[in-house]
Amino acid sequence: MVDGVNKNEKFQTLLGVTGSGKTFTIANVIAQTGKPSIVMAPNKTLAAQLYSEFRDFFPQNAVEYFVSYYDYYQPEAYVPGRDVFIEKDSSINDHIEQMRLSATKSLLERDDSIMLQQSLLFMVLEILLIIMEWFFTFKLRENSSKKYYFTLVSMQYDRNDFDFSRGCFRVRGDVIDIFPQKIQKQRLGSLI
Repeated sequence: MVDGVNKNEKFQTLLGVTGSGKTFTIANVIAQTGKPSIVMAPNKTLAAQLYSEFRDFFPQNAVEYFVSYYDYYQPEAYVPGRDVFIEKDSSINDHIEQMRLSATKSLLERDDSIMLQQSLLFMVLEILLIIMEWFFTFKLRENSSKKYYFTLVSMQYDRNDFDFSRGCFRVRGDVIDIFPQKIQKQRLGSLI
């Protein structure tokens, strides 16, 4: 498999039953090639198990976990037999959302990133390209901090020095705190 990666082969398949060493094999391929990697799992449970195993295999790397942040999601529905409309309902896990942000940051900043993700989120790289458009650089000791305020507002952040919440920034003296906002479906268009 390492030879295949080095030859830039687009597709390779590793087959094996449970307990045959597939995870260990892939860990060795990642270690020998030294490339940032995304490992996809069909569900959150397997992604969490692989996340734990890869953290043990690679204690110095940026091993990250990127799965859907919904703990519960019920789409809207209509039950004609009972003439009942069920409203959309969801529960978002803030800790998983923090892990997603950490994964995004690691992929953009570190060459030793290994991301474990749910396979339905295979579009993460396209999403990262969109997120990169929202990045800007802060320079220490720059005289005009007001330009940062305008940049943050143009990125749809609200200034709120009292109720610091998602999608807001606050200013205290020469310190600007930013609470990252969620990626909105409208901004990503057809990628979601």
